[in-house]
Amino acid sequence: MAKFLAALLGCTLPSKGASPMLESKSHSQVGLKSSTKPKGTIFSTLAGEKPSSDYKKEQRWKPVYCSLAATCLTGPLIEKPGGKESMPQTPPFSAMFDSSGYNRNLYQSAEDSCGGLCYHDNNLLSGSLEALIQHLVPNVDYYPDRTYIFTFLLSSRLFMHPYELMAKVCHLCVEHQRLSEGDSEKNQMRKIAPKILQLLTEWTETFPYDFRDERMMRNLKDLAHRMASGEEQTYRKNVQQMMQCLIRKLAALSQYEEVLAKLSSTATDRLTVLKTKPQSIQRDIMTVCSDPYTLAQQLTHIELERLNYIGPEEFVQAFVQKDPLDNDKTCYSERKKTRNLEAYVEWFNRLSYLVATEICMPVKKKHRARMIEYFIDVARECFNIGNFNSLMAIISGMNMSPVSRLKKTWAKVKTAKFDILEHQMDPSSNFYNYRTALRGAAQRSLTAHSSREKIVIPFFSLLIKDIYFLNEGCANRLPNGHVNFEKFWELAKQVSEFMTWKQVECPFERDRKVLQYLLSVPVFSEDALYLASYESEGPENNIEKDRWKSLRSSLLGRV
Repeated sequence: MAKFLAALLGCTLPSKGASPMLESKSHSQVGLKSSTKPKGTIFSTLAGEKPSSDYKKEQRWKPVYCSLAATCLTGPLIEKPGGKESMPQTPPFSAMFDSSGYNRNLYQSAEDSCGGLCYHDNNLLSGSLEALIQHLVPNVDYYPDRTYIFTFLLSSRLFMHPYELMAKVCHLCVEHQRLSEGDSEKNQMRKIAPKILQLLTEWTETFPYDFRDERMMRNLKDLAHRMASGEEQTYRKNVQQMMQCLIRKLAALSQYEEVLAKLSSTATDRLTVLKTKPQSIQRDIMTVCSDPYTLAQQLTHIELERLNYIGPEEFVQAFVQKDPLDNDKTCYSERKKTRNLEAYVEWFNRLSYLVATEICMPVKKKHRARMIEYFIDVARECFNIGNFNSLMAIISGMNMSPVSRLKKTWAKVKTAKFDILEHQMDPSSNFYNYRTALRGAAQRSLTAHSSREKIVIPFFSLLIKDIYFLNEGCANRLPNGHVNFEKFWELAKQVSEFMTWKQVECPFERDRKVLQYLLSVPVFSEDALYLASYESEGPENNIEKDRWKSLRSSLLGRV
């Protein structure tokens, strides 16, 4: 995990000669898809299967997102809410936070009955952990806003296990049920039961991975059974629907993990394949998909599919540190569950190496140059779609040393389009150009008239880096022991934006053949890339000559 985070946070655009910026040597495992809508997936499909323009013309697509200035996120505060007894409508993630941060449309009794919460100018800044837990649990006259629910469920795992929080929530819900006696108990139950069910539904839909823990599922079933039994039969159907939806999600997760494990177990090095099959009958990406626009669309399918399996809690768990007030030494390591983040990093690396492999493999110089121009067009279309992660992976692959050293090949490439792409992803000024483009894509998504315009796929390692520095820049607890909730509003704002992006349905038609190639075709290792590069354009100095001889001996058995 330490190596994974170290590589992940070193996310600057690689200069020519660098390796891909993301590394993860851990075995990939995956998380749960958030969408409840049943549909065929890329991975379930695979499970059953063994002309150049000048610079002025380029300006027509270059400024697609550049009309908006880059914006900085400011720390949002929560306004102390006024009273409202009606149940809230669950808003989409994009509506959870307003332009200044926190959505101030809250549902709470006029007078705060929970002690231990600290307000300033009617804004919630901090609170004791117990008070914040009580603030999460609904009662007859109160239901927490979805923004608070999401923020607390996201950040609470820094202080306690989800199953411990669930146990406390169950206890408080039972206590609220017992507040009334006699004839009014049934009426009280009718008022509080839908609110408890709403809270449980929010939890199971937004953080379903938590319920892979048997302790979580046991507590959930106990509380659901209490609501669905006895005289109150009204909510039995809703409880059953909630449980069935959660079970479907967990089943989809298991299937997804199995497919990724199968892909991983069957992966081979491209050089091994070349040894057993003549290169003349080897396929390359252009024989499978000659249209760069189609390839960009299929890459977008894969990106959105994998993004969907990243749970919001993984952004917190990736950087979890031991709570100084927590005496349990074992919980620290148990909370570090970032399976889907690591699987997504591995996809980025695979795409970078695939690009480098496809460029280094052709024997003829003109074919290598044509492949470079092909990927430049793919990257440009990724930019126009809003798929910045694939764009950066392609740029990373073309900047790897085995590719960048092919000077004779690059001399035949018209690089005007590539120069513009590199400018857009320039890391200077904290990726100012990219952030401007990302803001433009996000704004386009909010006002989209078509499903294609809704797509926003961020450069993922930079997103992780931003969240990491937000987490490191502020303490989780204040000197008085209170939870620094002002920090967690900002954290939740950034994560909720990602949640909106990852739920977008890909509008492009799937090409089964192209998807299978992208996900399963063998790629060169780093050593094999260097060997292929030296075989294409010979070593230029003694160091390269020595390495070439060593690689020929170790990989090909030649002297």
